[in-house]
Amino acid sequence: MAPSRPRGAAGPHRVSTNHRLRILYAAVILIMGIIVLRLFYLQIIRHDHYRQAALSDQLKQYTIAADRGIIYAHQGDNVVPLVLNQKLYTLYADPTLVNNPNASAAKLAAITNGDEGRYSQLLKTRPSRYQVLAKRLSENQKSKILALGLPGVGLQAQDYRVYPQGALAANLLGFVDDSGNGQYGIEQQFNNQLAGKQGMLKAITDVNGVPLAASRDNIQKNPVAGNNFVLTIDTAMEQQVQDILQAQLKKVGSKQGCVVVMDPNTGSIKAMASYPTYDPSKYYQVSDISAFNDLAVSDPIEVGSIMKTLTISTGLDKGVITTNSAYPDPGYVNIDGATIKNVLPIPENPVTIKDVMRDSLNTGAIHVFKLLGGGQYDQQGRDILHDYLVNHFQLGKPTGVEQPGEGAGGIPNPDQGSALNLQYANTSFGQGMTATMLQMASAVSSVVNGGTYYQPHLVEKETGTNGSSDSFDTKIVKRNVVKPSTAAGLRDLMEYVYDSNYAIYSSQLHPGYNVGGKTGTAQVAINGGYSKTDFNATFVGFVGGDKPQYVVAVMVKDPYTFESEGAQAAAPIFGKITNMLINDFNVLPTSH
Repeated sequence: MAPSRPRGAAGPHRVSTNHRLRILYAAVILIMGIIVLRLFYLQIIRHDHYRQAALSDQLKQYTIAADRGIIYAHQGDNVVPLVLNQKLYTLYADPTLVNNPNASAAKLAAITNGDEGRYSQLLKTRPSRYQVLAKRLSENQKSKILALGLPGVGLQAQDYRVYPQGALAANLLGFVDDSGNGQYGIEQQFNNQLAGKQGMLKAITDVNGVPLAASRDNIQKNPVAGNNFVLTIDTAMEQQVQDILQAQLKKVGSKQGCVVVMDPNTGSIKAMASYPTYDPSKYYQVSDISAFNDLAVSDPIEVGSIMKTLTISTGLDKGVITTNSAYPDPGYVNIDGATIKNVLPIPENPVTIKDVMRDSLNTGAIHVFKLLGGGQYDQQGRDILHDYLVNHFQLGKPTGVEQPGEGAGGIPNPDQGSALNLQYANTSFGQGMTATMLQMASAVSSVVNGGTYYQPHLVEKETGTNGSSDSFDTKIVKRNVVKPSTAAGLRDLMEYVYDSNYAIYSSQLHPGYNVGGKTGTAQVAINGGYSKTDFNATFVGFVGGDKPQYVVAVMVKDPYTFESEGAQAAAPIFGKITNMLINDFNVLPTSH
């Protein structure tokens, strides 16, 4: 008989079961420990990483456009805006949030008059998070789009420039492109100051991409508006100058021209018109970008006989001539194997300096150049004329006016090149050198005002949003440009020229006022020589009472052929502007 098992003793099966249970318990505890450790790792150690990952699909960053600064100009005693801002809207989409691209495209195109096919394609552009569908949408269009409640579709406000004066002063103002960057003119020159500083919004959004206002993850930086500018120009004067210029260009068959009107006693530019011009609110419709140029600043040309005002000023200042000087003139000059003649015949001999100016005698300007060399064509004469043109009258270098792309022009080097005496003989009457109309206006101003070169400028004041105000003080570039007697002598000569030729200029006399001027007709350089049929017409003059109040420089490119382009194409513009300045802009009569 088999022995019985003692009560309470464990059999082999029970021992095996307990062992398995202990292993199971240990495994459960181990797994729970791993889970706890993993949760600790995820929730504590890697909290920020996964939190940002979770937010990445909902956290959006938006730029907040700053209000662009306003540009003002004078209108009599007041200032009025030339450029304002209008809030329009950019339609954009986040394709990852768009539910039905085709249906959304159809609805949006119906409101914006856009291309439904293009919209549909853009709305399917994944993984892109930002696609621009349309720009320059109105407030009404914005409201209709928002009413659709389309997921992933949004509108962003953007300021666009509005021009209450139309195309007035467009070439000196420039424009702002769709990216908000200033192009050409004042808009480009002061883009950073006008643009201000963008704001920024980082925001948690809902599934439709709409920012949730009450999220602690939102971060906002407010935009800073751009600075405002007040220009020196007068809108009424600018408009009349622009109209006069365009009418005369049409009359003489010219496609390009410009006018500068400046105060010779401060350098302030009161009007500066250029043609061709454009509507800055529709700059994107311009097919020829040359229309954006400000010709008075950007286009150096061979200026022709208006250069004689500076050559004769040099002779007067160096004492080699007086306003009453006379000399025998055969009507031609031979220099370095070339013969230079006058357009008009010599009136009679001896020829006076007044004759040289009145009849625009090239041989007379060359005579002054010869006297600067002590009676011969040499290095001394070249050095003196070069010194006056460059260091006194500031030609051959930018004026520093507040316009991008200013042309420097060029005065020949007196030491380098071939046939230097011939080159400087040509320079003495405005060929073989280049300058802009602004440079010539500034140079002549520095003589007729008594001998001070003021930097020409378009900006009078800059005002910041914080209340700061910075006035652009008159800047003197050079004093004692010429002696006071030289200034008086050139004024007398220019008045004599105008009084003698006003009828040819289709102008009129102005008793009680001092009006003076000088014409220029320059052959156009072409293929290393000069055209026999193409000329540029120029004129520079002043108007005032006891002292000049305005200096006017005019350029007309390639008008129909006249006997004298300067007199018949450019001078009439000066005459009409002179009438306008005397009638409308407080030119003071002489006191005697």
